[in-house]
Amino acid sequence: MADPLRGNDAYLAQSDTFAADKDLHRPSVAKERHFSLGAKPLGENNGGHNSADDLLEIMGYKAELLRSRSTLQVAFMSFVLASIPYGLATTLYYPMVGGGPANIIWGWVAVSLIILCVAASLGEITSVYPTSGGVYYQTFMLAAPSYRLIMSWICGWAFVVGNITITLAVNFGTTLFFAACINVFESEPGVGIFAAEPWQIYLIFFAITLLCNAVSALGNRWLPYLDTFAIFWTFAGLICIVVCVLAIAKNGRHDAAYVFGEFDPSNSGWPAGWSFCVGLLHAAYATSSTGMIISMCEEVQQPATQVPKAMVATIVLNTIAGLIFLIPLVFVMPDQAELAALVSAQPVPVIIKSAIGSTGGSIALLLPLLVLALFCGIGCTTASSRCTWAFARDGAIPGSKWWKQINMKLDVPLNAMMMIMVVELVLGLLYFGSAAAFNAFSGVGVICLTASYACPIVINLITGRKQVAVANFKLGKLGWFCNVVSICWSALALPLFCMPTAIPVVPEYMNYASVVFFAFFVVATAWYFVWGKKNYQGPPTHEDAVLEARRGSVISHQDKVQF
Repeated sequence: MADPLRGNDAYLAQSDTFAADKDLHRPSVAKERHFSLGAKPLGENNGGHNSADDLLEIMGYKAELLRSRSTLQVAFMSFVLASIPYGLATTLYYPMVGGGPANIIWGWVAVSLIILCVAASLGEITSVYPTSGGVYYQTFMLAAPSYRLIMSWICGWAFVVGNITITLAVNFGTTLFFAACINVFESEPGVGIFAAEPWQIYLIFFAITLLCNAVSALGNRWLPYLDTFAIFWTFAGLICIVVCVLAIAKNGRHDAAYVFGEFDPSNSGWPAGWSFCVGLLHAAYATSSTGMIISMCEEVQQPATQVPKAMVATIVLNTIAGLIFLIPLVFVMPDQAELAALVSAQPVPVIIKSAIGSTGGSIALLLPLLVLALFCGIGCTTASSRCTWAFARDGAIPGSKWWKQINMKLDVPLNAMMMIMVVELVLGLLYFGSAAAFNAFSGVGVICLTASYACPIVINLITGRKQVAVANFKLGKLGWFCNVVSICWSALALPLFCMPTAIPVVPEYMNYASVVFFAFFVVATAWYFVWGKKNYQGPPTHEDAVLEARRGSVISHQDKVQF
């Protein structure tokens, strides 16, 4: 196999540490470097930024981003990436068509429990390999030398494409939700005041995308505080929505049997069981950001412990917040068939107006969701720029020399961020051809992210989970169960979310996620053999050195506990 370090001389020359000895990547020299750093084993157990940066150095990278986020701030950003309840509001149409109340409530619970296993599985691996490369880097490190290059290549492209398309879906979903909120005002019963022509939708999407990128790029130092504010904003908004819709409930309330037991798949045309499964895209979309927070590892003070804890804790918090939001809405929602037939495919504004009975009051309750939507777009923009930058840093993206640069003044990978923004704006033009573009964006995002999460988990399980034995965030025997559940979910999700929401299918409402995903897979694989096989070398690192560093960290921690 070709030397995995070849082609990284330019990178090494930029680092004073590595310039002194380019052989530091060799296991023996890396270990000497490891034990010469003040005679301390590496990892967060020694505290401070230096230990995390030292481990990053052994992984083959120079610390270029400021480690400014604490454990709570990481958890808050992870929460904002999912943006419950906004993430559930924009895609409520799927379970509404799929089966109604039971699909909404129990679909959310089921997917949340599954994603908890995914988060725990990824968290365990991340505690060994805490870098912005995320699942791509983990796949490379866990895989055997014979297939690690192509596996990490495909995983990396799936992760990058998933980040970009889910960010696109968030901003496009915000646009459609905003249009539906405007039409809470009616010129006559059932007729909104906003035509929502394709060009109008695209211009709003364009403005939202520019705003999210501007805030993420220019306000990076303030983003942790924005994420913290978003937590309080979310729960304040939740309380207002829950109290108002249940207290006023102008058109009455359903009983508990309806809310938790009513299941009507007739709107989808699919058999009952499959209809319920197709409706799970609602919950899967809201939880698809689970692994995106890994890309922030190089801006976190203690990534090997903070990021895994944040990932798992956020799923628990999201599950509770989601139930608090969904159950009251189902109690007061109008006729299911009426909501499933909405042209806007955005039932939440209609549900809230039906319960409140006042246009002004409805807008006041929808405003917290709109603001949270912008927070989510900013968070996704930030995370997607980091993962793209990290992948470009290892030479996997054409033009990497531009995309791997850090703007030192703003402390962000500005070039990568701007490139992603242009890609999103171009893809957004698909809306002019099909009103189902949002379905394709959200579907491809979920599919690609799910596939990328599965890669390191599958390899970890196949190799007997040996490398996570040195994890700071260790699952023990529970890890086998979480890994198996995660893989089974991935095997179901990949074909499931390529399916149309309802049948019979007409071209305007076809789910084009399968076409886009297949095209991505073919192009990524072909590009590897055309270009990547000669130019892509993988991360500039060696697993033995990293595992030795992590092992020293774990031993040190155990000694301190015993003392």
